[in-house]
Amino acid sequence: MLDDSLIADLTADLPSAVRLQRLVRTLREGFSCGAVCLLRLQEDVLAPVAVEGLVREALGRRFEVARHPRLAAILTSRRSTLFPPDSALPDPYDGLIEQHPGEPLHVHDCMGISLHVEGEPWGVLTLDALVAGTFDEAARRALERYALLVEAAVRVTRLEQDIRALRMARHDSVAQVVRGESGEILGHSAVLQRLLRELDVVAEADLPVLLLGETGVGKELFARRLHQRSPRRDQPLVQVNCAALPDTLAESELFGHVKGAFSGATADRAGRFEAADGGTLFLDEVGELPLAIQAKLLRALQNGEVQRLGEDTPRRVDVRIVAATNRHLADGVRDGHFRADLYHRLSVYPVAIPPLRERDSDVLVLAGHFLEINRARLGVRSLRLAPAAEAALLAYSWPGNVRELEHVISRAAIKALGHGSQRDDIVTLQPAWLDLPQLMYPRVQAEAGRLDPHTTAQASLRQQVDTAQRQAIREALAACDGHWANAARRLAVDPSNLHKLARRLGIK
Repeated sequence: MLDDSLIADLTADLPSAVRLQRLVRTLREGFSCGAVCLLRLQEDVLAPVAVEGLVREALGRRFEVARHPRLAAILTSRRSTLFPPDSALPDPYDGLIEQHPGEPLHVHDCMGISLHVEGEPWGVLTLDALVAGTFDEAARRALERYALLVEAAVRVTRLEQDIRALRMARHDSVAQVVRGESGEILGHSAVLQRLLRELDVVAEADLPVLLLGETGVGKELFARRLHQRSPRRDQPLVQVNCAALPDTLAESELFGHVKGAFSGATADRAGRFEAADGGTLFLDEVGELPLAIQAKLLRALQNGEVQRLGEDTPRRVDVRIVAATNRHLADGVRDGHFRADLYHRLSVYPVAIPPLRERDSDVLVLAGHFLEINRARLGVRSLRLAPAAEAALLAYSWPGNVRELEHVISRAAIKALGHGSQRDDIVTLQPAWLDLPQLMYPRVQAEAGRLDPHTTAQASLRQQVDTAQRQAIREALAACDGHWANAARRLAVDPSNLHKLARRLGIK
């Protein structure tokens, strides 16, 4: 029966992600176990591809093989590996079983097998059971048989990805299947997946791209993806933080200088444009460039030439520009802080990066990623979220986006140890340790008396969040006589983030 189900999923016309998800679900039912996880090997890290029976944030975990002896043992053997219930080796999924989110697991069964595709290690398949003795020698042999079907499903998935990439490729360009790339963009929300598909298309066109988004959304990662999916991927990607360029050195940094061009110029030096020749130049926070440099940048973009400071002869460069900003550059043009001609040159293809609050449950996937990083950093056996902490993360509006989430998880992990948790425990992070401002997510307790109970019951979580935020901001402004800086201090938020939030909520 299990064989028939696996073969049916293998031959069905399904999206790759759906096929793999149905595969792990079928295995979980067939083996009557608590959880099944399919992990792909990327260099020395195992990344979950499909999970069944684990909490949602498990998809964001990245397991370094060297830090997880069970996974290492599974990966180094071509046979299935069965761990006894009393094994001293820590299980990577302790505390992550979905059916018992509030209960740490002390004794359970685990087995797994390595997967190979085209003779090369591809990843591992793991099965965990809540009851000791679930897996026996017969189950171990059965897993070896079914692993062949799992490997076949993985091959089908890889072929589908290669075919899709070939269809997107131009003429004789090679397939754009990028494996093991650094700076992985995590998330499964529809809005993020649409954005990634859009970026993959525009990456092939050599157009300038302007990435727009709030502070902390990860614009650098999206710029890196554009480069890695472009025909220039084998050439340099050079990043310039425009906000960190001193006015006196900005021209030299971008365009270079010759010896003696200014005091301290003791040798010829190429600028960032020349360093990126043939590749991509990423201008981060481009809205911070002074007007004088904007004019020279425009000339370089128009003519494809740069002129080193102190040199008379221009130099030809072939550079694709990807720029990013958290500012509204159109407002800067209107106010005279940014050149209109440069704005139009950079924004040939503008791309809006969605804030974290618009990415649904991606916050839990990202939280899982940061939890695993901190688990390894602090030497903790297992680090997880309490159900109430998950709810708090989902309700919070994240004005600082992914960067803020990373810091929140890191601080909470340290606080957990400070409150007496031991490193060999399954450490569960509580909502209070997240230290999220309550005013930034809906307070619907009866004592508030501000949100109508009937409205609250029917409103979406986003509507409740927006309502609570508007009221908190208005109350703070009223208490501070309309002074925004004082209101920001009262609310314990960054003034620029408060202005952005107020604009989104229609307060200003």
